[in-house]
Amino acid sequence: MTKPRAACLIGWPAAHSRSPLIHHYWLRKLGIEGGYNIEAVPPEGFAEFVLHLSTHGFAGANVTLPHKERALALTVPDARARAVGAANTLWYEGGELRSTNTDIEGFLNHLDASAKGWDQIDDVLVLGAGGSSRAVVFGLLDRGIKRVHLANRTIERALALADQFGEAVRPVAWEAIGEVLPRAGLLVNTTSLGMSGQPALKLDVGLLSPHAIVADLVYVPLETALLKAARQRGLRTADGLGMLLHQAVRGFELWFGRKPEVTPELRALVEADLAKV
Repeated sequence: MTKPRAACLIGWPAAHSRSPLIHHYWLRKLGIEGGYNIEAVPPEGFAEFVLHLSTHGFAGANVTLPHKERALALTVPDARARAVGAANTLWYEGGELRSTNTDIEGFLNHLDASAKGWDQIDDVLVLGAGGSSRAVVFGLLDRGIKRVHLANRTIERALALADQFGEAVRPVAWEAIGEVLPRAGLLVNTTSLGMSGQPALKLDVGLLSPHAIVADLVYVPLETALLKAARQRGLRTADGLGMLLHQAVRGFELWFGRKPEVTPELRALVEADLAKV
């Protein structure tokens, strides 16, 4: 008898993840016999675990902090993972352990669903220059955005990303954000500012155009102060939970052979789970 296929999430820590809830929902919906586990693996044990992933009983994996960059070095990455410098999804193909970064399509697909026509914008302001920011910037440039203004509390990191992605990325000093807001058609927060237990994100949403779109990658709380202020102004928004759901689609398809859908029912299920926190 063939053992059901299984995938896992590898992180340290990893218990907070909603990925098992998402993937088990899809397995049930599509009538697939399979599993999805959380594997808390410390940095010193990561290489051994990943290089013997199939021996541990897994057809693939998601990778979260602090392992995303290490996963890139231990696998055969695609162009997206290489460009972002981090991998979050692993699978076997032709006996090789391959990797990609689905944060890019998660971000883009959620924006498409939440704010149709967003990619006709010329200027985007991105806050933060970490791994999530790299995925967002790659996606924006891939969709033809002309200018990405990148603000980070440490300007050197913004400069490094500009060097990586070219002249379309324009570093902005953190204290100069207010000067860019009026011409930004899309504002994206990729920092942890505004997350539960983190400092607030202090900026004046009133400086944005009445047609601007605001996206926040934070999903705890689900409605951040940034999104609340944007909605009070009548601006279109995209929250972090939508990106989380959309980025999970490709991994599931690679491991289990069926493409799942992000539905209102799934979103309500994860929202209810988040509300317990």
